[in-house]
Amino acid sequence: MDYYFLGDAELVTAFRFVGISGIAAPDAAAALSAFRRLTEGWDETAGTALPGIETCRVLIITEEVADWLGDTLVRWQLSDHYPLIVELPGILGRFPGRKTLVDSIREAIGVHV
Repeated sequence: MDYYFLGDAELVTAFRFVGISGIAAPDAAAALSAFRRLTEGWDETAGTALPGIETCRVLIITEEVADWLGDTLVRWQLSDHYPLIVELPGILGRFPGRKTLVDSIREAIGVHV
């Protein structure tokens, strides 16, 4: 299974140390462009499809990138296409007010263990 990372430059470097390629996204426009290239296989600058993009099965993104992508990310997550999206806290930690997966599960089932 192939993984890919989209987030800040420091974490791109960290993921490269463990063998996962990535793209640094310094702002919302860069994040959206990179997301489109990774999910749709489209390179806006060259006007061509990226080779081998169909092998990406898991896309790891930071919470900051997820916020920047907004509705685009939600539409992708509701589709039945790869890559699957996994959100991680960014280099500065978790965004205030964001629920963790465990918190969401606890809320859904109504049990706190």
